[in-house]
Amino acid sequence: MLSICRWSSTTLLRHSALRVPPVIVAGRSLHVTATLRHVGCAGSAHIPRTQRAAIVETTGAPLKIVDDHPVKQPSELAPGECLVHLDCTGVCHTDLHAKNGDWPIQAKLPLIGGHEGVGKIVAIGGHTQDSPVKVGDRVGIKWLAYSCLQCEPCKKGLEQSCLNGRYSGFNVDGTFSHTEAASILCAGVTTYRAIKYSKAHIGDWIVLPGAGGGLGHLAVQYANAMGLRVVAIDTGPEKRDLVLKLGAEKWIDFKESKDVVKDIIEATDGLGAHAAVITAATSAAYAQAVDYLRMGGTLMAVGLPGHGKLSTDIFYTVTKSINIIGSYVGNRQDAQEALAIAASGKVKCHFTLEPLSALAETYEGIEKGAIVGRVVLDMST
Repeated sequence: MLSICRWSSTTLLRHSALRVPPVIVAGRSLHVTATLRHVGCAGSAHIPRTQRAAIVETTGAPLKIVDDHPVKQPSELAPGECLVHLDCTGVCHTDLHAKNGDWPIQAKLPLIGGHEGVGKIVAIGGHTQDSPVKVGDRVGIKWLAYSCLQCEPCKKGLEQSCLNGRYSGFNVDGTFSHTEAASILCAGVTTYRAIKYSKAHIGDWIVLPGAGGGLGHLAVQYANAMGLRVVAIDTGPEKRDLVLKLGAEKWIDFKESKDVVKDIIEATDGLGAHAAVITAATSAAYAQAVDYLRMGGTLMAVGLPGHGKLSTDIFYTVTKSINIIGSYVGNRQDAQEALAIAASGKVKCHFTLEPLSALAETYEGIEKGAIVGRVVLDMST
């Protein structure tokens, strides 16, 4: 991940026969490899040799802000690579997991986190062919957007699980503010895909644990846009006010409720919810789902707690015909659809803009579950 620094080189995206508004180039060929701060007009900007970056040198170590991290120069770009000058980047719970090393897959060290950046292309590698973007184009950095389209997952429409996956740039629709687009590229795509494959239909009830967080508040809006009735689960008055404003029909504070499962069933016609998209990164959120889902309901597993296990009652999972489906980010088509819905005005990211120096404090807020909506880092400060 190379977004929590100022200059980023990335893979450029070859067009893959998809021209769906709002003009997102979806393909596989051009690669981002570094980021840089705002320095003026993209086509003529002086590209510095070094940049400011937030680095984790060893697993679990404190963040270190440095001003001398090298910037990949245009002459060093390979064919199919571009250099992106970042304006901002969203902060994802994944960044914290990578820092702490509490997932089975370990991050490469030293680590520069981030995968929700938005900026402009300032250079493209020599001998690049069939590039769908040019110097000056505004693009986004998307988690695992590059895929080979040749391995088994790719051929099954699971490019986000590509065995040869890399990080890439996406064209960002001009109707977005760049700060909103940053989080749609990861959190938005992730929640949209999960809802899309939840088997919930217009008028169905969907439960969203973690509804007031970075993924959850976007999930509330996507669910509304898809005609679903939302039961929002989270805690605290700020999150309550946010999700109700965004269209949640029911609110349950899990710290105040004496019986969350009972309250959900009562809120959903006494039968339980048709689907649950678990955006909360806690095992407890998963453990309750089978109990409050109705017959034939679907549990969409999205949130990834460190060292978490999915524990559920096998008897009721079988007798209630419960579907349990893992949903990992999204493919190019999912990204196009998620951005198109956001571009229509039906989904807006609620975010707080902070300087890079606030990253450590942001991580603390994520660990405590105290962040309302999303935090986006201003890379120009």
